This record gives sequence, C-alpha cells and structure tokens, in this order.
Amino acid sequence: MPRIAYVNGRYVPHSMASVHVEDRGYQFADGVYEVCEVARGNIMDMTRHLDRLSRSLSELRIDWPMTRASLELVMKEVVRRNLVTNGLVYLQVTRGVAPRDHFFPAQGTASAIVITAKRGDPRAAAKRAEQGIRVITVPENRWERVDIKSVGLLPNVLARQQAREAGAQEAWFVDEDGTVKEGAATNAWIVTVDGTLVTRPADFGILRGVTRTTVLDIARKLGLKVEERGFSVEEAKAAKETFITAATTVVMPVVAIDGDPVANGHPGSVTLSLREAFFDVAEKTPAC
Repeated sequence: MPRIAYVNGRYVPHSMASVHVEDRGYQFADGVYEVCEVARGNIMDMTRHLDRLSRSLSELRIDWPMTRASLELVMKEVVRRNLVTNGLVYLQVTRGVAPRDHFFPAQGTASAIVITAKRGDPRAAAKRAEQGIRVITVPENRWERVDIKSVGLLPNVLARQQAREAGAQEAWFVDEDGTVKEGAATNAWIVTVDGTLVTRPADFGILRGVTRTTVLDIARKLGLKVEERGFSVEEAKAAKETFITAATTVVMPVVAIDGDPVANGHPGSVTLSLREAFFDVAEKTPAC
C-alpha cells in the first residue's frame, strides 16, 4: 500500500506530496515540528507533544493551522491511512507561503502544515537497545533558543553525520566548559555510581523532551533518585550507565562516548528498566 501524506488540507500520495517553493519553511526554516512515537496502535504522549507544539508556535508567533482537536483527528487519520501500528508520525507547521522577504508575511497569511507517518520495526529497536549505541561529542554551535522545536536543524544534521562517520549513532553538544547539553536529536542522561539519574535542567539550553518528561515520571514510580543538573563529558564516561531519550529512540543505552566504553561497555539495568516501563507509563492515544 502506498504511503499517504497530509498537506494543507489534502491527503495525497507520499510520492506526490509537495510544498510551494516560497513556503517559509523552505526559504527560512521558519517553522516548527513534532515527532510522536506510534506503539501498538497508539500515539504516545500526544498531549505533551501538542502542548510543546503550542509553545513553539507561540514563541515564533506562528498561528495554529487548524484547531487542536482537528489536528489530533488528522494525525490519527494519517496513522490509520498508512497502516502504522509501530512507527512514527511527523508534523511540521510553517509560517506559510508568501513572497520571499525577511519580514513576516501579510496578516491573514495561512500557516502551512504537513503530516506524515511511517512504519518502524520494534524488534530492530529492541535489538539496538540490547547492544546499546555509541556517541561522540561536538562543540555547541547552535542558536540559543534550542528550547523551540524549530526546523532549523543544520548544526544537528552536521553533528549526526560526523557521528556516523565516526562509527557512532548520536552526537552530544558540549559547552565550552565541558558540560554536556543534549544530543543532536535526543536528551542526554547518566546514572551515577550510587544509582542517581542525572539530566540537564530543561531551561533555554536544551529542548524539553517529551520522552525526557515521561522518563522523569517513570523514575518517580520506580523510586529512583533524580537530579536535574549539568554533567561533564568526563563524569559521563565515569558513570555507571548513560542513555539517551527521544520519541524516535524512547530510552536507548549508550555504551561508549568518543570511543571510550561506559562502565563495562554494555547496557545497564537501570536504563533497561526505564525502557521496559515506558509503554505502561506514557500516555496512549489510540490511533484508530
């Protein structure tokens, strides 16, 4: 069955989906996006994802392309039409189509929206979690407002490519003082020797990850101690465990940083327990 995309009010074959050449997302990266995991026929943490979408739109002064209730229905319909039981649903909202000009377009210009969905293989994801992934570190070189989930991701793209060329799967941005900020597409965590979970506070320095927030809920349910503070690359390398979180990875163990193994170089028990508990704790919105 061919994939289906939703583009500005129409469901169209994915292969024929397109946006206008003067869409401001294409011209200026003037837009925002969200990615939700689809697991066992449910869109995970939809409320928190749409809450964050609302904040991102507000920060950039972009209008909602439709009501929130309508957007929820369209997301479910895109998942349904693509027969996605496990995978991802992606949505992107831009300031719309207008003659190229750095100023905002004329009042009344409609914002533009694209929604797509694709299937994933939970068995492949489980296998990656059994093995763990490798990360590299790169200097922070992004704009300061990374708390907004903007489509302006060129530094992230370059960092991810650098990771791939180094035989890793993710890159962590690091401040000048050696403090880890976050991954190119993930939030970063460590588990200290005494079993404390540590992750950087979700201030303006990082994106407030939806999966990150749900993992904090899980930690509380499991009775784990959590500290929201910065940690250095060296502290991460000396940690008992390290892991990343995102809708695309859920909870994924990190077994090496810049080529140096973390602990024994294998996924840790705390990380795997958080991953195992995720589906039961996260909000589940049936897609059909």
